[in-house]
Amino acid sequence: MTVKKFIQRYLSYPVQGLFGHLFFFLVRLLPQKTASNTGARLGRWIGPKIGISRRARRNLGMAFPDKTPLEIEEIVIGMWDNLGRVLFEYPFLSRIDMTRDVEIIGAEHLDSLRDDGKPGILFAGHFANWEIVPLVPKTRDLDTHIFYRAPNNPYVADLFARSHLNAGSEMIPKGPKGARLGLQVLKDGGHLGMLIDQKMNDGIAVPFFGRDAMTAPALAQLALKYDCPVVPGRIERLEGSKFRVTFYPPLIIEKTGDRHGDILAVMTQVNQTLEHWIRARPEQWLWLHNRWPD
Repeated sequence: MTVKKFIQRYLSYPVQGLFGHLFFFLVRLLPQKTASNTGARLGRWIGPKIGISRRARRNLGMAFPDKTPLEIEEIVIGMWDNLGRVLFEYPFLSRIDMTRDVEIIGAEHLDSLRDDGKPGILFAGHFANWEIVPLVPKTRDLDTHIFYRAPNNPYVADLFARSHLNAGSEMIPKGPKGARLGLQVLKDGGHLGMLIDQKMNDGIAVPFFGRDAMTAPALAQLALKYDCPVVPGRIERLEGSKFRVTFYPPLIIEKTGDRHGDILAVMTQVNQTLEHWIRARPEQWLWLHNRWPD
């Protein structure tokens, strides 16, 4: 073991874990609404000043070339308002009141997934507080398996797992093992949930805001292989820590015999759906992804 890895494993990770647990403890002392508002204020104050905001401004300039620098800056500030809220809402995930805090539209599409006797896929993106989307299917007695990127720090990973105990979804870590688990879920007639708006370097080029963006094709590959309905799920922040989650009719998926063309067609629909949502509420999307090539 190198000195760097030794320090990371036995010093950095435990200290980070300690601060993470302390943060959760202190935030949970606040009312949920107060915590969310506190996160918003800190996000708006700190976020626009840090270096990664340059990426957000660059991405916004590419997606909305007609917007003025002032309009772009207002979106950046709104994005950090939302991200601050997400951070301070995280300790409350297992306590979310799904009848008081979340309005659900299009629940019949979840019911259809539950009752059609077929495997199915739900997809969403990094909008509003995206961690709330996996909480919704369980309200309709629909069991889902959600892909996520496990934190490298095991102490933080433990905190993450506890926050999702009541989510009603089984969490599948990304990677080769997770991919095998996901395949087995669909083979068994189960349901997967995916966040599909991040860049994947070895993905396929799919139009997104008029530019090619490297996009993970797994959703299309699985849907075509297992004849899965694919249901879009959109979350919006309405006010403070109140949300609306809308589920839409399944995408129209056709098999033409051209596998590569069919995959591109499905992922083009997916990116068009995301783009529509982003245009409606640009401040609620995570503009920090390196979504387009330089």
